[in-house]
Amino acid sequence: MPESAGNAAENAPYLIISSDTHAGLRTDQYRDFLESRYHPQLDRYLERMRASTGMREKLYDQEFVSEWRAEHDEGLAGGWDAARRDQELDRDGVTGEVIFPDADGESGATAVPFSAGLGMSGSGYDPSLALAGARAHNRWLAGLCAQSPARRRGVIVAPIVGNVEAAAAEIRRAHADGLRGGVMIPSLWGHGNRPYHDREYDAIWAVCEELGLPVQTHASAAPSEDLGLYLGLYATEVSWWSARPMWFLIWSGVFERFPGLRFGVQECGLWWVASLLWQMDVAFEREHGTRKLADLGTHMKRRPSEYFDTNCFVGASTAKRRELADRHQIGVGNILWGNDFPHSEGSWPHTREWIAYTFADIPEDETRVMLGEAAVEMFHFDRAELIPIARRIGPRPSDLGRDTSNATPTPPEPLDRHWLTGPDVPDISRSA
Repeated sequence: MPESAGNAAENAPYLIISSDTHAGLRTDQYRDFLESRYHPQLDRYLERMRASTGMREKLYDQEFVSEWRAEHDEGLAGGWDAARRDQELDRDGVTGEVIFPDADGESGATAVPFSAGLGMSGSGYDPSLALAGARAHNRWLAGLCAQSPARRRGVIVAPIVGNVEAAAAEIRRAHADGLRGGVMIPSLWGHGNRPYHDREYDAIWAVCEELGLPVQTHASAAPSEDLGLYLGLYATEVSWWSARPMWFLIWSGVFERFPGLRFGVQECGLWWVASLLWQMDVAFEREHGTRKLADLGTHMKRRPSEYFDTNCFVGASTAKRRELADRHQIGVGNILWGNDFPHSEGSWPHTREWIAYTFADIPEDETRVMLGEAAVEMFHFDRAELIPIARRIGPRPSDLGRDTSNATPTPPEPLDRHWLTGPDVPDISRSA
């Protein structure tokens, strides 16, 4: 049994992995990592960024942003400075991290060139330019990860829409360069482009399965042309758009063709997962509302929730207590935690307090799985390298006010999916 789990009763430190952190250069600084033939396009892109500053300022509470930056100015430098980053991880009690792009979550100053960062979408971008910007970021990120390789897993940015063969080649190149945190694809493929159930993308799924790289989407992109400045619409919909590719892969049989492929949804919460699994399962079982449909998945050998268990996960950055109450319907081992460093909506720099409150009522072994054990397996961290770091910086249960004096290690409770134990709706098809 792993030390971090087996010694829970002895107040062993938590091995905490943040499955969602961010890093990136100021956009103009990517020039040194961008092929020179794209420098003129970068100059024009920077001009457009400057011209859109006023619109972006309307999207954020500038008083809050100013206060946030003034209070955390030194720590925010960890978004691009490796030494400072390690200090902030240590202070937050985070042993390892999975790194997505765009360190600045408020002004967009660290956006990957050519819209290839968190807001990446198949609409309104030039595929060749987006891939060039992604390559620049991937090159830089490999250097950042190389400075603390044991505790870092960099996510490969891959704008695959319109770029399937070239994106697959970049995934191979970036993996060889040391990036091991999976692959981030656009949440939206955009109007007129092929959706993710199309066999065109099999080349992407194949290389990710071969290299053991989880495919991931991350909250940010949404159809802004529909939303305007009604930010309540964005807050309501953004998780849906980011999660949408997951059910495209499940229902189209991608996990039948690529059983070793893993897919994760990052920073979209947990509130939707249990209800989604219930809805998909009862539809698959041809309950009353779907009985008339001709083909609901004859190419699938298992229920949607079973594919979720073997092939999917959710990176629940700063998950709420209410959401974790659904953990036995979602699956404890399917939930990965994140502190979202250095974004203001995350738990940094108060992660210890956040964990103490959020996991207060959750058994010790389940807490350890969600805080780090599941991510160690998913992203192939070397436990032997992480444990000394956790011993040095990881909070212990007693540090978080948890009493483990009488704790006996027990495995996480089994799945509790009520819809699998009996008919979910009455059969009225033969009613008199």
